[in-house]
Amino acid sequence: NENQSVQVPMSEWLSTSTVVGLANSLDEQVFVMLRDGTKLIGTMRSFDQYANIVLEDAYERVVIMEQQVIGDIPLGVQIVRGENVVMMGDVDVEKDKA
Repeated sequence: NENQSVQVPMSEWLSTSTVVGLANSLDEQVFVMLRDGTKLIGTMRSFDQYANIVLEDAYERVVIMEQQVIGDIPLGVQIVRGENVVMMGDVDVEKDKA
């Protein structure tokens, strides 16, 4: 069946540098952009071999460029499927508060 997912070993899916990068972000606040354009910020608590991640105290960052407005929607704990992550990076907490 073409709709069935295929389990691929971590060694074939995530490179060593990706695993190290994810491990370095544990317990840090991270920014995650999803395929649908959703922007999440939260504390990364866990990840697995498929780059699924768990964010604690997460919120969605909404930006309305025309009105120059930024809003945050509290979400709590979020489990993000790795295949939906387009970009991820650390957040400078001091700059984010400003």
